[in-house]
Amino acid sequence: MQTLGSKMGPLFYLCMVLMLPCLLPLQEAHAVRHGGISLRSQHMALLHWKATLASPPLQMSSWQENTSPCNWTGIMCTAIPHGRRMPWVVTNISLPDAGIHGQLGTMKLQSLKINNNNFSGSLPDAIGNLAGLQTMLDVSNNNLSGVLPQQLGKLEMLEFLNLSHNQFGGSIPSSFSSMLSLSTLDVSYNDLEGPVPTTRLLQNASTSWFLHNKGLCGNHSGLPPCYSTPVAGHHKRKILGLLLPILLFVGLSIVAAVVVIIMLNRNKRKPQENVTSQGRDLFSVWNFDGRLAFDDIVRATEDFDDKYIIGTGGYGKVYKARLQDGQLVAVKKLYQTEEELDDQRRFHSEMEILSQIRQRSIVKMYGFCSHPAYKFLVYDYIQQGSLHRTLENEELATELDWHKRIALANDVAQAISYLHHECSPPIIHRDITSNNILLDTTFKAFVSDFGTARVLKPDSSNWSALAGTYGYIAPELSYTSVVTEKCDVYSFGVVVLELVMGKHPRDLLDGTLSNGEQVILVKDILDQRLTTPTTEENRLYLLIKLAFSCLESSPQARPSMREAYQLLID
Repeated sequence: MQTLGSKMGPLFYLCMVLMLPCLLPLQEAHAVRHGGISLRSQHMALLHWKATLASPPLQMSSWQENTSPCNWTGIMCTAIPHGRRMPWVVTNISLPDAGIHGQLGTMKLQSLKINNNNFSGSLPDAIGNLAGLQTMLDVSNNNLSGVLPQQLGKLEMLEFLNLSHNQFGGSIPSSFSSMLSLSTLDVSYNDLEGPVPTTRLLQNASTSWFLHNKGLCGNHSGLPPCYSTPVAGHHKRKILGLLLPILLFVGLSIVAAVVVIIMLNRNKRKPQENVTSQGRDLFSVWNFDGRLAFDDIVRATEDFDDKYIIGTGGYGKVYKARLQDGQLVAVKKLYQTEEELDDQRRFHSEMEILSQIRQRSIVKMYGFCSHPAYKFLVYDYIQQGSLHRTLENEELATELDWHKRIALANDVAQAISYLHHECSPPIIHRDITSNNILLDTTFKAFVSDFGTARVLKPDSSNWSALAGTYGYIAPELSYTSVVTEKCDVYSFGVVVLELVMGKHPRDLLDGTLSNGEQVILVKDILDQRLTTPTTEENRLYLLIKLAFSCLESSPQARPSMREAYQLLID
């Protein structure tokens, strides 16, 4: 395999930076000079990679010099804390079925999906350095070979690992037992042999994960047992004969102690109406009928099987789940962030407050669950889907006429105003986007997804890691970590323009428009799929004017959400 120090020639390696300097000299120099990662240097690295391909895939047609990588097909950006700064960097790349040829080098990402291509060579040992890789590593259906590196076990936050349909040999590394967050592992259709590590995940895994390998064995249904040599078996029986009486005594003592402790705790435990706790590793709060529990959700989604996914974002995946009583709910499975891992108590208290919210334009949150393997929120299921999906669908977008769009903006403004001004303490959503505004079959709007929401502290010390979606985040968050209500106001302004234009207003966000320019641009920014407004003309102009006031670069110049809502209904 071509080494990282050799010339690329017709082959290439992907070099995406997360927390380490890129191998390209220009990026390395920039990282040293500025003490962090530059989106511009990543931009150049990606274009350099594209240029090395003899025939770039169609997915790369949007990869252009004059556009941000965050807007390219297959690329997702995330704000990475670096001191007091929160620079955006490319963290996820997804190019399945792209027909890419080459050898596989190091990739410094949070999520990597390059299945169904023609990568060859072995997985580099340096893959274990991707400490931030947590959502997915999918290299299936390539021509990869060699042994699986022990360093894969360092990916302790990884949830999904698919190595199937390659030519990997040797055994499954014992280090896989360290991957405690792993919920799916597929090594089928390889040349693996030897014992399957005895982890809880692998012991209870689907047989299909191990199919068509050279000689895997273990205590798993569908796999043959691993046989020892006669000599080894004799020694084991001898040792077992000596240890059995001791182990039996110790085991009985432990059982007796556990029974006593359980009886004592049962007498001391106070009934809790809405809280379900299963040991120190599971904490869940439900505002439902008192019976909804962690196991119900896991069972309803078949352990979060991909076939139940109805939405995916930068902070988690949304699953459709049918409970035992037939009710449909939406389950948002969150990616674990460093901020939440460091402050679980705050997360629990904030989720309890959010689960109490009852407002007609806010999706009802039944509860949440915090667990080492999963952290998810449970919401009411809204049938039509997101505003973003509706605007992308020609038929639905046309049905969402000007009257409905103005009413939709009113609903969203009322919901955010409620969070800011009627909740005590106030609540900041932090991720108001068209993907997080759901519509029912009558196009009534509901604000959803409180996975990044924060309750404001009365002492105003509301420091937080940057959260939100690229293209909706207030500009002041690029140089300060203090979250205020005006951050939601800015995001609301973006959504309103998206509603009016029928697409994200990224071109309009590049500069500051004066009032005169706004009047000239109104006719040009209206969604051309709808007929020219007649009776709604004045209200639509008022809505556009409000949107631009919400997009003021100075937070102090933006209206409050109460003022915005009052302006719309007066």
